[in-house]
Amino acid sequence: MRAGTLRHRCTIERPGEEQDPDSGAMVPGWEVVGKAWMAIEPLSVRNFIAANAAQSEVKGQLVMRFNAGERLGIDSTMRVRKGRYIYNIEGVLPDNRSGREYLTLPYSEGVNDG
Repeated sequence: MRAGTLRHRCTIERPGEEQDPDSGAMVPGWEVVGKAWMAIEPLSVRNFIAANAAQSEVKGQLVMRFNAGERLGIDSTMRVRKGRYIYNIEGVLPDNRSGREYLTLPYSEGVNDG
């Protein structure tokens, strides 16, 4: 994988709890797991039409190095944040050659619980 394609520095978050500053109660929220370089690839028009035909929520894919994903323990309960954009991870797919070079993370967009 060429390093130039991984040009977006993204924050990976997992569900957790945070303390409400007003009441002091623990409320559901998101905690930062780490950061990683990723490629953000929206679906092509052809794939988008096919996904809508199947009523899929997947809007594109994030691609990251396998070692970073393994180190951070990436799974489908997590989300990725890039600036004001939130990408909900819908699955974790290893590359089809060695299975240890990169991970593909299909994503849906929008705010989820938290």
